[in-house]
Amino acid sequence: MAVITNNDDLKRIYRRRVPKMFYDYAESGSWTEQTFRENTSDFDQLRLRQRVAVDMSDRTTATKMVGQDVAMPVALAPVGMLGMQCADGEIKAAKAAEKFGVPFTLSTMSICSIEDVAENTTQPFWFQLYTMKDQDYLRRLIERARAAKCSALVITLDLQILGQRHKDLKNGLSAPPKLTIPTMINLATKWRWGLGMLGTKRRGFGNIIGHIDNISDPSSLIHWTASQFDLTLDWDKIAKIKEMWGGKVILKGILDADDARMAVKVGADAIIVSNHGGRQLDGAISSIRALPAILDAVGDQVDVYLDSGIRSGQDVLKAIAMGAKGTMIGRAYIYGLGAKGEAGVTRALELMHKELDVSMALCGHRDLNQVDRDILLVPKGFEGDWV
Repeated sequence: MAVITNNDDLKRIYRRRVPKMFYDYAESGSWTEQTFRENTSDFDQLRLRQRVAVDMSDRTTATKMVGQDVAMPVALAPVGMLGMQCADGEIKAAKAAEKFGVPFTLSTMSICSIEDVAENTTQPFWFQLYTMKDQDYLRRLIERARAAKCSALVITLDLQILGQRHKDLKNGLSAPPKLTIPTMINLATKWRWGLGMLGTKRRGFGNIIGHIDNISDPSSLIHWTASQFDLTLDWDKIAKIKEMWGGKVILKGILDADDARMAVKVGADAIIVSNHGGRQLDGAISSIRALPAILDAVGDQVDVYLDSGIRSGQDVLKAIAMGAKGTMIGRAYIYGLGAKGEAGVTRALELMHKELDVSMALCGHRDLNQVDRDILLVPKGFEGDWV
């Protein structure tokens, strides 16, 4: 059996075991994929300062995210169709996150429903909301999240219109997959994945099917979803959704200082600096480059988290050192889920935590809450010298 020592080990197993269309769905960006690539390559430009002859005992990475105690400042990001990466994927990821002590975020476009995840976990999770035109459905969805005792509502702001992802179009991405000849040939090589899918009843979009009239099959669902994203979403509507929810609200998809200021104005409890993993506006700057200007704009008025590009514990450390109060991971735990189910997510979190802990110590710190920009060597012009 292969010894798994880093995230790339999980990624290799994941690629072997998961159908091509779902691997490509996770491991791709929009258009030229420039932003997708730079989300990770820009982290590589930041260097860590090694410090020696310091006390490295009694270390802790524990902190808080939106007031919740977390074992490390990492939350599992919302991922659409997670239950297609592995049977009952949302449940397995949520259970792994709960046991590890980090938040899990369920996507509106999940395979397992809000109720499915709530029935299989004991701690509150976060729920991610896409704003839909159907106001009755939107209200009922929020009520379902409240009934499930979700501890935060994560409103995604950067997907009113879908960025073009070439691979998804070429693969005919759907859930469950359409049985074309190329797809069936590929599925024939993924027997482990197929057995898992045969053993579950959850193979459609659980938060939608059964909750919308005349949605009974994948084609009607795709048509409904494509027509439902609210192109008129603005800050007034976000404020109304916040009022409707009544609990903690996290706004995801902030990449500009002016938008960060508006998020503070509508009363967000936290904002997530994110470009949707490079899957929306190609050519936008990476999240880690965008972070400093946003922190300058909002100061300590709101917690600022960073999403897009986090693949390792060192990435988490660099984001925290730059001033983020937390991070979100997507692909980094999908690799584990697709490779080994719940145990794979746990392993991904263990690997990330160990690298975060050891790197923090070698930079001369014992408490992650004390880490600041002093541990970084940031290249001149890193934020961009734009006209």
